[in-house]
Amino acid sequence: MERNSGNDRACWVLVGGRRRLGRALAEDLARDHDLVLTSSEPWTGEAWVDGLSKTGRIRTLQWDAESPDLVSRMMADLDTLETQGWVISGAVILAGSFPENPFGTWTAEALEATWRLNLGFPFLCAQALAPRMSEGSCLQILLDTSIHRPWLQRLPYSAAKAGLASLVPGLAQLLAPEVRVVGHALGVLLPQEGSDAAWLGSRTLLNRIGDPADLCRAVRFAADSPFLTGEILTQDGGRRWVDR
Repeated sequence: MERNSGNDRACWVLVGGRRRLGRALAEDLARDHDLVLTSSEPWTGEAWVDGLSKTGRIRTLQWDAESPDLVSRMMADLDTLETQGWVISGAVILAGSFPENPFGTWTAEALEATWRLNLGFPFLCAQALAPRMSEGSCLQILLDTSIHRPWLQRLPYSAAKAGLASLVPGLAQLLAPEVRVVGHALGVLLPQEGSDAAWLGSRTLLNRIGDPADLCRAVRFAADSPFLTGEILTQDGGRRWVDR
């Protein structure tokens, strides 16, 4: 569905722009951007999206990593956007999951599911989006501080993020000079329900967890830094320098 129309603001695509950090980033960027938001589920009942349309254009799409028609669906949607005059000047790939897969419980099915959403899906999204992005734009990919210190109860997830860490400089080389690529290795910004935020904060040099606003500032910084590409910006409060 599409809401509102008719201005010349920059258009960004947020893959996984529906929940948690994705929603926070969408609400921040909507102040001065037109947005294309994707989700694996239908967008019915998302009243907050209607609020975003008061300032600019909002288009919502359904891109499901589990769908066998994913690639053709993405290409068709991007063709439609191009036909309708949407010029993509930025994209952020946020989609992912955070499953526990302790050593000894791994199965082929569980590993495939973790890697499909956290590794394969971002690869396919980057491949679909990059050729449609305008010259000078920035493709940004969310990673995790686990690329520095793997989560031992989530090693398959950590391995997927390590794969994305290789994608960032690789894509930067493939897409230069037209499109820049920047990654974001994040610590805890939105703890899971039931998590002990105070304990998580005590595991950082700053003795606190982060905030979605930290991501928003970093995304805007990367977009506005024309000499920045191939780099991964880490925001983890210094977690990787704290002894276990």
